[in-house]
Amino acid sequence: MADRRLRIFHAVAKMGSFTRAAESLFMSQPAVTFQIRQLEERYQVRLFERGHGQISLSPAGELVMKYAERLIDLSDEMETRLAEMTEEMRGNLNIGASSTLAETFMPTILSEFNALYPQTRPCLLVANSETIEQRVASHTLDVGLIDGKAAGEGVEADVCGEDELVVICAPDYPLAGSDMLTPKQLRDYEYINHEPGSGIRQRVEAYVRAAGMTPGSLKSQMELGNLESLRKIVATGLGFAITFRQSLAKEIESGQLVAISLQPALAGSFSILIPGDRFRSRLVTTFAEFAKQKLRGMTS
Repeated sequence: MADRRLRIFHAVAKMGSFTRAAESLFMSQPAVTFQIRQLEERYQVRLFERGHGQISLSPAGELVMKYAERLIDLSDEMETRLAEMTEEMRGNLNIGASSTLAETFMPTILSEFNALYPQTRPCLLVANSETIEQRVASHTLDVGLIDGKAAGEGVEADVCGEDELVVICAPDYPLAGSDMLTPKQLRDYEYINHEPGSGIRQRVEAYVRAAGMTPGSLKSQMELGNLESLRKIVATGLGFAITFRQSLAKEIESGQLVAISLQPALAGSFSILIPGDRFRSRLVTTFAEFAKQKLRGMTS
């Protein structure tokens, strides 16, 4: 196994932050700092330059990073190859999913995958799409499932589903009686927005711009980071939201919430992400393909 300190160093270097690396590794920031200090003392070099609240790799850090990536990849590949000699699918699987996917589709995907491969141990991180993509690219997640499409480098993305994005509101909200709504008709009402980094938010902002408006034209009352909070706030009648129709299908069918299509229609996609520059285990490949097929089936 690659030295744990090298893995911690790799995470800090990839994310450019001790705090974000600590969160991704489920460690405290002082523990991460201590491990980096030990690595520096071992080799008698400074690995990071620190200043003005930012960090960057020193020349020695750049060199260590090249070897760390090679050692970690080789270590992971060796462990996986040895495990696969048993011909039994087993091992830990670090998965990331956006809030919408985590609450709407992941329970089914994870339970059915575990039924097929009971020796696997999935660990699910729920975050916005931007964070999930960053962590897949930095190799702290094996697979990511996000709203929208990948925007950066370091990942391979496969669009595997689509759903209509609709206006959601309480039955007694002023918009509830509308058959369809244009972006300009929404300007006078309180908007319950998704948090920055959300794939839905990015899609809605692009849609609003295409209508000749700025995203600020919508009266954003608040920003929320998970689907459950959004559902509860909208149900109080405080404002409207825009989200996937399927994510609140039960509430819409029961009459707790109302869904109104946009004009022109607005669709959003779902994507599966895997690291684009490293060895992939049979477990990662199998789960990614399984999740891809399940999402296509559930969103068709």
